Amino acid sequence: MNTEAQQLRQPMTPSTRIIAVLTGIAMVSGFLVVLTSQLTAPLIAENQRRAIEAAVVKVIPGSVTHREFILAGDTLKPAQKGMEGQNIYAGYDADGKLLGIAAKAGAQGYAGMIYLLYGYDPGCECIRGIKVLKMAETPGLGDKIITDPDFQANFEALDARLDPRRTALLNPIVTVKHGSKKEAWEVDAISGATISSKAVGKALNESARTLLPRLLPLIDQLQMPDDSVQVASGSAAQ
Repeated sequence: MNTEAQQLRQPMTPSTRIIAVLTGIAMVSGFLVVLTSQLTAPLIAENQRRAIEAAVVKVIPGSVTHREFILAGDTLKPAQKGMEGQNIYAGYDADGKLLGIAAKAGAQGYAGMIYLLYGYDPGCECIRGIKVLKMAETPGLGDKIITDPDFQANFEALDARLDPRRTALLNPIVTVKHGSKKEAWEVDAISGATISSKAVGKALNESARTLLPRLLPLIDQLQMPDDSVQVASGSAAQ
């Protein structure tokens, strides 16, 4: 017993001290990371919400208010915390008329994923605008998908009609070489930023071909109730 007690009272070796210190640092660092994440999560969520709101106004021209829905399978419901599915944003004018919907899309660009929000007008069955939410493309080249007015003009009325069976796009959205656009469903690429341009076209095509056949049969559910119309009109007047 005395021998065991003596062993327990033996001083720590240098290597043991280092391990103990590193373990302590790791534990404190982990705690600080978790704490920081918890403290900043609400701020990040609020910033994302504001970014989405600003983007919805841009991609649904004329909209003054919007409502968020969740599309899960063949069910469309007003968004609530904890619901799973695809986020859909319905945009309305001052009288509560549905002008269009906005949805997220993404595809691999040159330097990373490009995430964007696009607006769809069910009246013309076309995409009315896009807003890049996040990307890491090369400054001065790939980021021209945001700043180039000619490229943005592709999305003033980009054809996204469904086929007669309403199960797929009538014509896939494709990006073509700069200056060679001939069809309403083609995206005219930016010279020198072809990869980024193609990523935008691919993101729109992949999203539209899977989303629209599911969403359009439910489009009437996006109409704003009469009582909400009064609130929206009042808010717009202010």
